Amino acid sequence: MKTSRRHFLLMSVSAGSSLALSRVAFGAGANALSETDPQARALGYKEDAAKVDKTRYPQYAADQKCSNCSLFQGKATDTYGGCTLFGDKQVAARGWCSSYTNM
Repeated sequence: MKTSRRHFLLMSVSAGSSLALSRVAFGAGANALSETDPQARALGYKEDAAKVDKTRYPQYAADQKCSNCSLFQGKATDTYGGCTLFGDKQVAARGWCSSYTNM
């Protein structure tokens, strides 16, 4: 089978688009905030709000999560998004920290 330049270019663009979309679809990657990060630990950050220690953080409520916090920089439908507290790190939308606010 002979490959034309046009076919090669179309395949290259298609592959590049797929890579870009897969990066978005799989979340924050290397920029994801780790629960072991010193600032995350200081604020009690958990990637899954269901795992918050309710005795240590009595202000936690079941409906609180990063995606509906006023500090969350992503859309409510994003898996990960920015947070004004953590600079360039991405927090999990289903996560929580003690600085949660919905004002």
